[in-house]
Amino acid sequence: MPTLPPVELKSRPRLPDWLRTKLPTSDSFGRTRNLLDELKLHTVCESAKCPNHWECWSKGTATFMIGGDRCTRACGFCAVTTARPLALESDEPLRVAEATRRMGLRHVVITAVARDDLADGGAEHFRQTIEAVRRLNPQTVIEVLTPDFNDRDGSIEAVLAARPDIFNHNLETVRRLTPAVRSRATYDRSLSVLEKVKARCGDTIHTKSGLMLGLGEQEEEVVEAMTDLRAVGCDILTLGQYLQPTLRHLPVVEFVSPAKFDELGRRAREMGFVHVASGPMVRSSYHADEFSLPSRVG
Repeated sequence: MPTLPPVELKSRPRLPDWLRTKLPTSDSFGRTRNLLDELKLHTVCESAKCPNHWECWSKGTATFMIGGDRCTRACGFCAVTTARPLALESDEPLRVAEATRRMGLRHVVITAVARDDLADGGAEHFRQTIEAVRRLNPQTVIEVLTPDFNDRDGSIEAVLAARPDIFNHNLETVRRLTPAVRSRATYDRSLSVLEKVKARCGDTIHTKSGLMLGLGEQEEEVVEAMTDLRAVGCDILTLGQYLQPTLRHLPVVEFVSPAKFDELGRRAREMGFVHVASGPMVRSSYHADEFSLPSRVG
């Protein structure tokens, strides 16, 4: 079994200088906040207590979280509320599309809570949202960040039927720590999802995944995880520092240095990932628009 320090309600360790950021002063933050309130949209930025949301919102970007803000899983790293979800909102896809239009997004990221209460895990809702966004924003690159859908072929195919440009599903951590970090998921199931996407779509879609560092993993385990991702054809990789969202979540074991992130990023590029974002503040959708598609999916 994986070994992680027990979760204790004690103060967090002091952040190193490289994780300290200044709050922006731009009024774009307020405009983004007002727009999201008006359209009654959830963002992973808020629900997961992302440390970058001040910066992203000030630049007019956000990662939309569909399917509500209640998750059926209780991962040890995630601040999204675990509770019985509410019914899906049929007009949510159109609201996401309208927000994308008003914000003028060139690259939109659509994610969701895990909806194990639904037979398809919320896949049809993903499909409807992708299609609504594309109708209103035909030139916008659409990236989805999905749960594992319990590796159901029908659910994966429903999302792919809407032809997102990038299919992202996070491995999150190394094999040894997976049971402690996300007890309702499995390492091999996540790899299987990514493998099925690439097998069905080949080069017409880019697959993407991410790892959090600082949970007690060893460097060779990170390299093994990157190797496993490349083995299933994963194209894009993000590596970022895990930060404890509340005192009830898994503690940080290590603050990984920027130099180590640089080294791991270099090794990932040598493995053949077409785009790598590796750094302490990197999150799955942080600066996602910095990856330029060679061509729009035809």
